[in-house]
Amino acid sequence: MLQDVMELQTPRGNVVIEGPAPGDYLETLSMNGNLNNFRPARKQKQALSSIARMPKGLIYIARHQKEIVGYVTFHPPDEYTRWSKHPRILEMGGIETSTDWRNCKIGINLLKVGFAARFLEDFIAITMEYAWHWDLRNSGLDVWQYQKMLTGMFTEAGLKTISTDDPDILEHPANVLMAKIGPGVSKQDIQLFDSMRFTHEFGKAVQF
Repeated sequence: MLQDVMELQTPRGNVVIEGPAPGDYLETLSMNGNLNNFRPARKQKQALSSIARMPKGLIYIARHQKEIVGYVTFHPPDEYTRWSKHPRILEMGGIETSTDWRNCKIGINLLKVGFAARFLEDFIAITMEYAWHWDLRNSGLDVWQYQKMLTGMFTEAGLKTISTDDPDILEHPANVLMAKIGPGVSKQDIQLFDSMRFTHEFGKAVQF
């Protein structure tokens, strides 16, 4: 049995939000064909299985019967980023809900269950939200409306927007960095996180 399970009644049927899902379990499920925002659904399912097998990889899924209709992923930051130098940071790599299941509150509940994972209590969980990844076409929102929608969901899941001079965030004015500090994270690790947020001389770290 998976550690965290939530049952969600939706207009399209019952959805189970659960995790962390092992790779072997993910392979027993089918993948909704419209989970293709990052790559084709078949390849995205392979990517989820690979992340689930990482030592610090976590996958939470929304499942209708035997079909994955949404997911959220957590993994160590890419090694080329500044955040990879922090021993207690995990990154939310992506969240996606099938267009077949939009407006069913799956996304917000994936975030709530995922960011409340017991494993994350000893980590600083961050998300780097980039405008060029957002599904503006299917959502019908402009970039600022989409940002407001996303940040509202993340705030509801316990994250806060923080300032940084990370060049990936500065590349587009709508990009945003958000984080949730687990209750088990030491004061020293929080101070290290604050010191890493700005790397240039003109930057001034703001207490988080």
